[in-house]
Amino acid sequence: MDMIRNDARKRPDAATLATLTQALKDLLGARVSTAQAVCEQHANTLTWVENQAPDIVVFAESTEEVSQVVKLCAQHDVPVIPFGTGTSFEGHTNAPYGGVSIDTSRMNAVIAVHAEDLDCVVQPGITRKALNEYLRDMGLFFPIDPGADASLGGMVGTRASGTNAVRYGTMKDNVLALTVVMPNGDIVKTSRRAKKSSAGYDLTRLMVGSEGTLGIITEITLKLHGIPEAISGGICPFPSIAAACEAVIITIQSGIPVARIELIDEMQVRAINLYSKTTLEERPQLFLEFHGSEESVKEQAARFGEIAEEFGGGPFAWTTQAEERTRLWQARHDAYWAAMALRPGAKGISTDVCVPISRLAECVEATQHDIAEAGLMAPIVGHVGDGNFHVLPLVDMENAEEIAKAKRFVERLVERALEMEGTCTGEHGVGQMKMKYLESEHGAEALAVMRAIKHALDPQNIMNPGKIVSW
Repeated sequence: MDMIRNDARKRPDAATLATLTQALKDLLGARVSTAQAVCEQHANTLTWVENQAPDIVVFAESTEEVSQVVKLCAQHDVPVIPFGTGTSFEGHTNAPYGGVSIDTSRMNAVIAVHAEDLDCVVQPGITRKALNEYLRDMGLFFPIDPGADASLGGMVGTRASGTNAVRYGTMKDNVLALTVVMPNGDIVKTSRRAKKSSAGYDLTRLMVGSEGTLGIITEITLKLHGIPEAISGGICPFPSIAAACEAVIITIQSGIPVARIELIDEMQVRAINLYSKTTLEERPQLFLEFHGSEESVKEQAARFGEIAEEFGGGPFAWTTQAEERTRLWQARHDAYWAAMALRPGAKGISTDVCVPISRLAECVEATQHDIAEAGLMAPIVGHVGDGNFHVLPLVDMENAEEIAKAKRFVERLVERALEMEGTCTGEHGVGQMKMKYLESEHGAEALAVMRAIKHALDPQNIMNPGKIVSW
């Protein structure tokens, strides 16, 4: 894919890098690496976006260390790119101008849990699964589940969403406060633990979704929830994508408090059956989950079954057995790898859009038509309770014609979403690959405001340059 480059920045020269590397080693010792393999692992690896490796990787262990590293980079005018687990799809971790990748995976502690206030303070390197394992015995959980076992810092940086968003919201709804290392190395706390505040600019929301372009997140205060008394979940086949989407729309409009509602198209069902050894019917399927009391989850499941029947769906097979639900959702979470196995050797172009839920059925159907017309292999999954769905074209990177078709398909997908008053990305973020759509989505004036913020906070343009907005 074409990279968006920033002419206002050049790669640091060899002498600068040598001086900076020595200064970093004096600070962190063996936790500094310039090995090519390590650097390449800290750039894009999951999709067809070109791998643009940093020059240096450092493994930080505290806010103070991150601050010192950033100060050194600012002193030498060298880019800084934050890194969590590397699960992002849009080139967020790439270093188009070289620089230093700050790996926060060792900053993975739970600093505090305030069970009575339903919040916790964590370091950015902890993953969502590790956090929920830590919280389980307290009867608490953190609900945002993007599918991948991403780091919480990366989830904040990309304003992640996921399977539970229809009930619990996205990262922007679940972050109370942050500690951020700014481009000059200053350490800023964006807010306090209070559930609401009217004191000053909302710096927390400014940093959520900023993708490392304004600062590096080193501590996160998160909202927590009590583990539900009862959970029911199940699967429901439908005769068509349109029927499944219409059932979703009516379910949401009826006020049924569904926790998760996921769409899987026929091709993705086939992939899941092969990869996870399931025996689902090769028809569009909805995966659902309901949270509440024993009686309420039964009532919600029964009501959904009635709605599904109205659209030719069913039978809706559901259960409250934890083992069966876990097996079902593990198959859903493995959907990416299952899809990749459909075409070994191909590259996956994971992309997503989000539209108003009333336009969902129309958008997904039109997308399926585009896939067939282009002759692509491209499974669809979606967090459709909030109008968000993902497409994964599997592309032979040796076939120029196929690459061109895939590019046109992605562009048409985004154009359609914007025509429907949707967004170019519901949860993947902008990174490098979706920068070109921001003006169409937000307008030149809004983009100028974003650029002014970037210039004001990062005048050297060292924080993850070449992402979100051009300099």
